Amino acid sequence: MPDQTLAGRKVAVLATDGFEQSELEKPIEALKAAGAQVEVVSPKGGQIQGWEHHDKGRMVPVDRELSTAMPEDYDSIVLPGGVMNPDALRLEPKAIDFIKHFVTTKKPIAAICHGPWTLINAGAVDGKAMTSWPSLEADLKNAGANWVDQEVVVDDGLVTSRKPDDLPAFCAKMVEEFAEGRH
Repeated sequence: MPDQTLAGRKVAVLATDGFEQSELEKPIEALKAAGAQVEVVSPKGGQIQGWEHHDKGRMVPVDRELSTAMPEDYDSIVLPGGVMNPDALRLEPKAIDFIKHFVTTKKPIAAICHGPWTLINAGAVDGKAMTSWPSLEADLKNAGANWVDQEVVVDDGLVTSRKPDDLPAFCAKMVEEFAEGRH
């Protein structure tokens, strides 16, 4: 029998060109396997370009443009990494406002690798235990986070991981926290 842990839940995966391929695709697979409805939300329509480390990866279709996405319609959000993706999203006021909705309404958030960069701009890291790609350590600490070097860290509905190797633990905790709902 398929896992229906997240049946009836709708999850946004906020990304743009430059996302790390596995950090977008593996969480989507895990969420769908748990019964969630998942939408890739992006500032641009059509398709977005993935990367596999330093090489171009595959294109992924965008399900909903950010300009038409209503954060109230989603129960949780995933913020994949890749260097270019979150760096570009940080410059999009609508993307930061979209993320802020999940912060202020205490909906679960999962961010991996460079994904937590956007959480700094959304004012979501002060006092939070978090991890990330090592190069974000100083940024997160300077924004008030309690940064640790661990495979996966959970703090009051916020799930963070460091890199693609952490995806199994990240996806498991993400599904668990998303099933719990608001914190």
